[in-house]
Amino acid sequence: MTKTKPLGSLDYFKVVAALLVVAIHTSPLTSFHAEVDFIFTRIMARMAVPFFLMVTGYFLLPQYLFGKSMDYRPLVHFIRKTLILYAIAIFLYLPVNLYAGQFDKKSAIDILRMLIFDGTFYHLWYLPASVTGVLLLWILGKKINFKVLTCICLLLYWVGLFGDSYYGFTEMFPAAKHMYHVLFQVFSYTRNGLFYVPVFLIMGAWFRHRILNRKRLFHICGFFISFLCMTYEGMLLHTFDIQRHDSMYFSLLPCMYFLFAVILSVEKQPAPILRSISTWIYLLHPLMIILVRGIAKLTHCQSILTDNSLIHYMAVCFLSCLFADIISKWRISHKPAYSPKGRAWIELDKKNLYHNIEVLENLLPAGCKLMPAVKANAYGHGAVCISKALNQMGIDRFCVASISEGIELRKGGICGEILILGYTHPDAFPLLRKYNFIQTVVNYRYAKLLNKYGKPLRVHIKIDTGMHRLGERAEHVKTIARIFQMKNLNIEGAFTHLCVSDSVSPKDKAYTEFQGKAFYQVLSDLKKMGYFCPDIHLLASYGLIHYPELSGNYARVGIALYGVLSNRKDMQQCKLPLLPVLSVKARIAAVKDLYKGESLGYGLSYTAAENRKIAVLPIGYADGIPRDLSCGKGNVIINGQPAPIIGRICMDQMMIDITNIPKVSEGDIAILIGKSGNAEITAYDIAEQTDTITNEILSRLGSRLERLMI
Repeated sequence: MTKTKPLGSLDYFKVVAALLVVAIHTSPLTSFHAEVDFIFTRIMARMAVPFFLMVTGYFLLPQYLFGKSMDYRPLVHFIRKTLILYAIAIFLYLPVNLYAGQFDKKSAIDILRMLIFDGTFYHLWYLPASVTGVLLLWILGKKINFKVLTCICLLLYWVGLFGDSYYGFTEMFPAAKHMYHVLFQVFSYTRNGLFYVPVFLIMGAWFRHRILNRKRLFHICGFFISFLCMTYEGMLLHTFDIQRHDSMYFSLLPCMYFLFAVILSVEKQPAPILRSISTWIYLLHPLMIILVRGIAKLTHCQSILTDNSLIHYMAVCFLSCLFADIISKWRISHKPAYSPKGRAWIELDKKNLYHNIEVLENLLPAGCKLMPAVKANAYGHGAVCISKALNQMGIDRFCVASISEGIELRKGGICGEILILGYTHPDAFPLLRKYNFIQTVVNYRYAKLLNKYGKPLRVHIKIDTGMHRLGERAEHVKTIARIFQMKNLNIEGAFTHLCVSDSVSPKDKAYTEFQGKAFYQVLSDLKKMGYFCPDIHLLASYGLIHYPELSGNYARVGIALYGVLSNRKDMQQCKLPLLPVLSVKARIAAVKDLYKGESLGYGLSYTAAENRKIAVLPIGYADGIPRDLSCGKGNVIINGQPAPIIGRICMDQMMIDITNIPKVSEGDIAILIGKSGNAEITAYDIAEQTDTITNEILSRLGSRLERLMI
């Protein structure tokens, strides 16, 4: 699997794209060669706006087009933010509009048309167009699959082309010319949110959903060839005076595909300030054009600042960047600060997570893929946070224990298939369809309930091969076959659970092999009856480690994904180079003295035999810290040294002894799980101290601990 790269390259190219937009409106090369300027501003620079749209599609739309997310907060946030920017821009350019008389003799309908389609100034059309395009794809995406939606976007773009660069051909056909004439009564150009925007938004969404396996050189060559084609296309249309406008080309689509792929292949750390700067360059540059011309007139430097097109362009770019930088830094400095590390939190190491994915993928048998188990809040790690990171790697299948866990993923914007491993009450069956889940058939009686619902449901059948928990018994092949006959169940797979795959003792090995044989025998018998399961899976973490030969289409890796196994002995025996993903940290709330003979905490369970220095941590058993670690049984790490827990762990706080640790101050960080210097506390340590397994320790970590991916 391709390792996810930092996406900062998009931030850097946003500034380049913004400067290309400035070039469109200043024509920097006209003083030197008109045709070269046309190539630069009317062909090359036409890639800027599609790039902005693809970035929007990349980050905003996959959760709605692929994941069918019902969480509208990102959508609403985008629309609100864009419309606020639009309102600010309208206000900024209103004096210019009034001075130029652009609202003279305009009816209310004309002004409304400007607001919705054309923008109140020549570059502002992009803002309402992006909102229109996003809303169009969101509405259509709720009912139409991605392939059909892509075809619709391509068709809209094709219609737009013949009202733009290819309008000369349209004029040859009276009916088509009349149709476009009617359209141009509504909007001035087909370069708008209906015909132009959707195809680039959906291209961006596709890039987020699919991992590119081709090398950068392939995409560079593809971009070079497609750009040459676009240059030839643009010059040909320009030479024969075919164009009504010059924003849309056939070759622009492959050109943007390869360009975006090249940019994504470049590793750069994110630069949020560049996003803001590029936005303000785009919004402000027409004002800077006016300002430069005004300065040139006042200083009598028209021959330098305006007549020389290149210097004019550079001056506009300089002022645009300067004011954009000032505004962006001012906004950042005045943004209310919130620190998720103010109390207690969990840090997740993305590099370790991706490392573990690579380790586990190397174990996969041929034709088998990962289906990560992100149940129990991803074993305490944070289901949405972990699943987003996995989505970025191209992993698009997950399994959870309950429908509520699945809904949390969908509302968090997670794309792909989500299998619910456990029972869902019939009252919640409508939610299975609403959120596009796959439900487990836990037995034949449950299958009848699902079928009785009366609407098609996607399901996997669970087969009980010996754990005797959920599932229809393997020997009931005819009963399982009857499930296939239920008309409302779309059976997409079958699976079982290996109950002793964590062991390789002769007895447990024989039982696991028995389970595997029983499972495949059921599939074989069903196939003879004419029933086929597209997807099968029986391996979880331990099954993949010890019994990969049992194969299947997917492996439901859970605890191993997070860099630990259930106990230390298992990790030592398997010898896999898994790395822990999670650390738990808390900030010291108070440092105080405890004098000889004084007691502290509930039950006064600790009494100082001599003067001690203590610290209070704002984390307790409500955050998932086992109460069994109280009274010196457990430790934390401060400044690379262990500090024993004293007294009873409270719901929200605990006390530690820091007498022997120098220079401890309020606000310092204590580590409850993780590493500091040569000292380390692992999930194994806590599990052994509390006589349980790491699965329980991790999955009980509380929801009020913020999860931060680092």
